[in-house]
Amino acid sequence: MSIQNIAVVTGGNKGIGFAIVKELCEKFDGIVYLTARDESRGKTAVQELNKHGLNPAFHVLDIDYEESIKKFKDYIVEKHGALRPGARVVNLSSVCGHLSKINGKEPYATKIRGRFSNPDLTEKELCQLMEEFVKAAKDGDHYAMGWPNSAYVVSKVGVSALTRIQQRAFDADTSRPGIVVNAVHPGYVDTDMTSHKGPLTTEEGAVAPTYLALLPSNNDVPKGAFVWKDKTVVSWKKDLPSGYTF
Repeated sequence: MSIQNIAVVTGGNKGIGFAIVKELCEKFDGIVYLTARDESRGKTAVQELNKHGLNPAFHVLDIDYEESIKKFKDYIVEKHGALRPGARVVNLSSVCGHLSKINGKEPYATKIRGRFSNPDLTEKELCQLMEEFVKAAKDGDHYAMGWPNSAYVVSKVGVSALTRIQQRAFDADTSRPGIVVNAVHPGYVDTDMTSHKGPLTTEEGAVAPTYLALLPSNNDVPKGAFVWKDKTVVSWKKDLPSGYTF
């Protein structure tokens, strides 16, 4: 077993993920794992980075499947040991993951936002919220019940809420102190997902996520926060400041 610093990027074969891998390879003192669902695409991405003198490691990882996650986790533990104190976790959210985007019919939307922002919200309760949206969307009355007209918005608000839950759990884990989790809005980036309509390059979209991944061990701020593309912390509960759109 090799005790080394490691960085793991999910979905690292293209888009923002690929740009994050590239920047981490340039700045991170340790091994960078580019992970992807498809082995061929992942290895092709590694080869592309090799042309620039960068040498990420590769491993298959499909976060939609528990077995894939377990295989990768077992590999990391065997090769590098468990994830350690002082780790940094960056959850890729979106402007759509801001709480204000829960904007269905009132007063029901306010009640839903209150449930999401409950400081004692549990992961089980968060899953219940997501299941409630799925059912309401299937029934066609989601907006009347307070939900927005976008599954993407609800999924990203869920990611932002999960970030807060995870940080609270790590804060309580005295066996692994100093673990910091943040959610980040990378900006509206020119990727396949945005149908290449975003004005930002993938390199620009990687700036804030990489900054959070490389927070020094003696710096635990921001922590459990919603971070904007320019690295500033934005209140998740309050309305977005003027000018904060994409």
